[in-house]
Amino acid sequence: MAISDDIHIMNGRPCYKVDVKGNSTGLFDMITRVRDNWGTYLDTQAIVSQRFYQSIAEGRYRKKEIIDFDHQNKKAIVHRLDDHTGELIKKVDFEIPKYVQDIVSGYYYLRTFDFDTLDANEIFQLKGFYDDTTYHLNVQYLGTKKLKTKVGEYESIVISPIMPKNSFFSGKNPVKGYISNDEKKIPLKVKAELLIGSIEIDITEYRSGGK
Repeated sequence: MAISDDIHIMNGRPCYKVDVKGNSTGLFDMITRVRDNWGTYLDTQAIVSQRFYQSIAEGRYRKKEIIDFDHQNKKAIVHRLDDHTGELIKKVDFEIPKYVQDIVSGYYYLRTFDFDTLDANEIFQLKGFYDDTTYHLNVQYLGTKKLKTKVGEYESIVISPIMPKNSFFSGKNPVKGYISNDEKKIPLKVKAELLIGSIEIDITEYRSGGK
């Protein structure tokens, strides 16, 4: 997970650029190679996505696209790209609710959330757009847990989006996110249980005072 130190202007708005990468390792990498990259241009003031992009490579499956969010006109403009050249193949518009999140910006929006108001296993809702679909995503607060990371041990807030039925994820609470339970709300870990195995995204470096 990497956050650019620079401020980027996207759709006329100041944004942080956030990249999340997921790679398979070890034996799993030999069986099904995973090289995924998700990114967002996160509005520094509104804490919503102005642009989302992804490059997915999981075994033989490939997907590349860019999504521009026009929050004022409630539109998501999806740019479908060629898997190999990155050239534009098709552009499609979708209607969306105002201030919808993508899968990366939604994670950062949660840093502004007051989890002290929730009980363990309580469910709250986020508006998200992914895979050409708007989700009023229910997220379950699973409580807190001690978590060891490469940057230290933290008490973490554990959350799990309640995923719609699909062909990728497996089991109950297949995706879990871990956020430090302090004022910084550092994103520490994401774990996803897939039908073909599991993927973990772990923090490897944190610079105090960085964006």
